[in-house]
Amino acid sequence: MTKHSERLRLEVPPEADGERIDRFLASRLEDLSRSRLQALIRSGQVRDRRGTIEDPGARVKPGAEITVEVPPPEPAAPKPEAIALDIVWEDGDLVVIDKPAGLVVHPAAGHASGTLVNALIAHCGAGLSGIGGVMRPGIVHRLDKDTSGLIVIAKNDAAHRGLAQQFAAHGADGRLERAYVAFAWGSFDRPRGTIDAPVGRSPRDRTRIAVVRDGQGRRAVTHYEVVETYPGADGGIAVSQVRLTLETGRTHQIRVHLAHVGHPLLGDPVYGSGFAASARRLGPEARSALERLGRQALHAALLAFEHPRTGRRLKLESPLPPDLAALREALRAPQGER
Repeated sequence: MTKHSERLRLEVPPEADGERIDRFLASRLEDLSRSRLQALIRSGQVRDRRGTIEDPGARVKPGAEITVEVPPPEPAAPKPEAIALDIVWEDGDLVVIDKPAGLVVHPAAGHASGTLVNALIAHCGAGLSGIGGVMRPGIVHRLDKDTSGLIVIAKNDAAHRGLAQQFAAHGADGRLERAYVAFAWGSFDRPRGTIDAPVGRSPRDRTRIAVVRDGQGRRAVTHYEVVETYPGADGGIAVSQVRLTLETGRTHQIRVHLAHVGHPLLGDPVYGSGFAASARRLGPEARSALERLGRQALHAALLAFEHPRTGRRLKLESPLPPDLAALREALRAPQGER
């Protein structure tokens, strides 16, 4: 991490006459977000020959020389922790991690340490040039604690901004692609389909997310395709493996949507608790594998996006982790007698 401020100088060209200074700077200093530049302006870090500029809406004039003092990033509040990471891709702008189940992404109440952010601060060190002026990794999407799989993190403002734009579009512009593998209870009526149902805080339990009436929640759309089915000891389909893609990225979206259509995730203690009796349809080996799993059977298996700096398309895949692979093999085995 640099210990000194960085001084940047720009001359205003004729075509920028009358442009807001925050927009002018943001269009030319791609490593700094507009919000970061506005903060620098308000804190007196931007000047021209006449003196300090403290209004982000001030208009620039041709020929003016703008000087921007960029202080070194402040240390992040979370402490660095040496936690082993499965790194799938890394360069100076971003890092993609294959997150294990059980690892919390971001420090929060009850999880002040031992998180992915703590691990990344230790791993990246001086490679973090700061998000919003703070030496921290840029989280643009999250996975639940007990969901495994691929997650991308930005190391600087420019990468954070570029990735955030792609995740905000949820693949509508063709740049972002995400796919999940899940094991859900029961047999789906159709081999593929779409669950289009708004989600929001449950009116009965504010700690949970639920499908709510139109106008009371946020739009949520999940596409599914049945990949494989597994019979129970009674001969009927007990479990389905499904591939899921999202048009939106709401909290607990997959878990809530699958439960809403009557096919909650195996091992989901929150949204699948009413299906605990379904395990009785499985043979002893599959029941034992499910008990050992101890989490919802959901894995972020594919992540593709456009590199925010180079424009190169990256497509990364993650195989099923050992616990889900063991569950799949147990489900494939003859279930025998209950």
